[in-house]
Amino acid sequence: MPFTDTPIAGLKIFEPKVWEDERGYFFESYNENTFKEAGINAKFVQDNQARSVYGVLRGLHYQVAPFAQAKLVRVLEGKVLDVVVDIRENSPSYGQTFSIELSAENKKQLFIPRGFAHGYVVLSETAEFFYKCDNFYSKVHEGSILYNDPMLNIDWQIDLENAILSEKDQINSLFGEHRKQ
Repeated sequence: MPFTDTPIAGLKIFEPKVWEDERGYFFESYNENTFKEAGINAKFVQDNQARSVYGVLRGLHYQVAPFAQAKLVRVLEGKVLDVVVDIRENSPSYGQTFSIELSAENKKQLFIPRGFAHGYVVLSETAEFFYKCDNFYSKVHEGSILYNDPMLNIDWQIDLENAILSEKDQINSLFGEHRKQ
């Protein structure tokens, strides 16, 4: 099975089977049947892609019901540290974080169920980040948590004084003040 469970229920690492030869490589980045066999029944409706330079930190973002989103994230070029926070109030892992390095080289993907805040920081000169969502974006239903919240104590693996942030991400809410699912 190409999936590895993480310590947080529902959060799964997907490592596709890669076929390589002298011409290059091929792999299925998504196959609905493979995901269903792993218990993932998300019906993806929107794809998003972003290109960023070293030190760009995006997040921690989420959407509340009825526009909460599950995501399947991966990197097409470069390398990022991908970070999630469990914001499911009834979860035994509520408030816990998980991070993983995703890169074009390792081809790992992270399936993030609904109920998580998500962000990433670019660790390479540039990175192209791609993700599928199982619900449409709604500005009215978006929420965010401050990337450097002391309660979460996330190690972003860069000097945060040099992080490149949007104006919005500089003023996000603290963990305890975030919008509830």
